[in-house]
Amino acid sequence: MSHLKIKWTKSYIGCPEDQRATVRSLGFKRLYQERTVKNTPEIRGMVKKVIHLVTVLEDAQ
Repeated sequence: MSHLKIKWTKSYIGCPEDQRATVRSLGFKRLYQERTVKNTPEIRGMVKKVIHLVTVLEDAQ
């Protein structure tokens, strides 16, 4: 199964609570942190919801 490497690049101050919860559920604890997560439909949906706050760096294998 492939993986996604994502980076939290923009603060969620002023964003709705559901977007804050999505960032936290992706596993981020602090700004500019990078995470490698499995490429599943659920994760891709979460990334799509907060795409204005995160950057998808690469499709890690």
